[in-house]
Amino acid sequence: MEPYAIIETGGKQYRVQSGSKLNVERLEAEAGATVEIGPVLAVSDGTALKVGEPTLDGVKISCTVLEHLRGPKTISFKKKRRKGYARKKGHRQELTALKVESV
Repeated sequence: MEPYAIIETGGKQYRVQSGSKLNVERLEAEAGATVEIGPVLAVSDGTALKVGEPTLDGVKISCTVLEHLRGPKTISFKKKRRKGYARKKGHRQELTALKVESV
């Protein structure tokens, strides 16, 4: 089994392996820059799993920023029948595409 880690960024948790690509909440880093993602919640070396309580100290995941992009549009629509009330609002989340270099 491949080594993997569970990381937390932007209030969400992701399972990552070396070479994997993922979209996370927007990070303040230039495209092409290397960033270290933390906190790391769990790490597996392929045989044994280390779980933090709640995080592992001294463990960082190295990632390269591929690009900054915007996610798909989500529509929020509210309506109250027979009252003439309708509100439509759209939202696109700012994202950062990352490639995991090392676990």
